[in-house]
Amino acid sequence: MRRVVTTLGTLATAGLLTLTLPGSTYAASGQLVLNGRVFTNPSGCFRELNAPLNAQNRTNTVAYVYTSRDCSGPAQTLRAREAMSFTAGHSVRIS
Repeated sequence: MRRVVTTLGTLATAGLLTLTLPGSTYAASGQLVLNGRVFTNPSGCFRELNAPLNAQNRTNTVAYVYTSRDCSGPAQTLRAREAMSFTAGHSVRIS
């Protein structure tokens, strides 16, 4: 019985820490540069960009580059700390 109480206490503490720690899941940490425009701690979809798209991912997460204007369909990846030019890039999603 004592082991069950200890386990439940540990799980409750872990759950509270998960809810109270600042979440980096809401935005990438760093900068995303799209055609010269700098976005700090970006998240979400950046739409209606002009091709060719010059992108620099100076964040800690992957960005996805789409040929559509609304972050839908197939995507190419732009890894963290990578820069690339996309001839048909029109939108970028990052989280």
